[in-house]
Amino acid sequence: MSQNVKSEFSKKSSSVVLENITKIFQQPETGKDFVAVNHINLTINDGEMVTLLGPSGCGKTTTLRMISGFEYPTEGKLMIGGRDVAKVPPNKRGISMVFQSYALFPHMNIWENVAYGLRVAKVGKEELIRRTEAALELMQLKGLESRFPNQLSGGQQQRVALARAVIIEPSVLLFDEPLSNLDAKLRESMRDELRALQKRLGITSLYVTHDQSEAMAISDRVVIMKDGNIMQQGSPTEIYEQPNCRFVAQFIGKANFIEGELKGRDGEAALVEVDGSIIAVPRPGAMPGLNIGDKCCIVVRPESVELSEEEGPLSGVVKRATYYGAKIEYEIERNGQSIIVENYNPQLTKRFEEGDLVSMKLISQCLRVLA
Repeated sequence: MSQNVKSEFSKKSSSVVLENITKIFQQPETGKDFVAVNHINLTINDGEMVTLLGPSGCGKTTTLRMISGFEYPTEGKLMIGGRDVAKVPPNKRGISMVFQSYALFPHMNIWENVAYGLRVAKVGKEELIRRTEAALELMQLKGLESRFPNQLSGGQQQRVALARAVIIEPSVLLFDEPLSNLDAKLRESMRDELRALQKRLGITSLYVTHDQSEAMAISDRVVIMKDGNIMQQGSPTEIYEQPNCRFVAQFIGKANFIEGELKGRDGEAALVEVDGSIIAVPRPGAMPGLNIGDKCCIVVRPESVELSEEEGPLSGVVKRATYYGAKIEYEIERNGQSIIVENYNPQLTKRFEEGDLVSMKLISQCLRVLA
């Protein structure tokens, strides 16, 4: 990408601040109120890419729609660039949105689709041509200007939607599950392109998805939502390695929960009794709400377990062994509980078969303790 193209779209971004934002809908069939978003507080810093992630009905899309102006908050303050826009219409907020369905005009060719926002804004002809050319080059759409949306692949249509979104130089860019209509390989490629584009342009961005790997790969910060509440927010590393509750641990990636009892501390380490044996967890995390003698669980990621034939305090029987090439995923049955173990580089390690008795060694530095 040339420096000229980059400069066309490089502009100071605006932070987004949600203070005590609440959205209540009335259910028509019952007449009762439904709290879709419950007094959340969230700041998206200038140039930051933040992803809202959670199960269906968690409030992530409603939050996006309030920022876009398609819904107004019931309570709270919503600031974009220091300006309260809670009751400001969408076209006055300085934002652009990329939709799941692309929302391209089928009767317009690609040039017309990309230039549409500038025409609405009554931009002069020379500036319109310059900025449209820059957007087409930025999105690698040169040579496709005369085609219509139905003549493009899904990935190309997504690029057109992105070009149309960035051409008006928005302060904030919103993404509503923009890659969900693409096949798996193309989705991964477009995900990387989108992230690279956002970093180059430095546009403050909010991304909504239900795809965990997408959220982890694309975000500066991930916000986990459930039942209208923010459960945890942090970098992808923090969310995955330091979950603050069982819901977050289970929702991001895969997690095993080994039940035990908190017996004490040894310096920074937590001592957890499991089946009569003490397991020391050197970096247990904050352990909110836990006191000595309380029931607790050790959070174990599948890749943090080593299998062997040697006897140990944690043993079980292989119920399933699934080969994926880069890894083998084992399901180990232990005291009626299934433990998922992922063994990477299976060519370099011993392989186990269904019915084998195995011992599980937990990699202590990777464990966490939760209530």
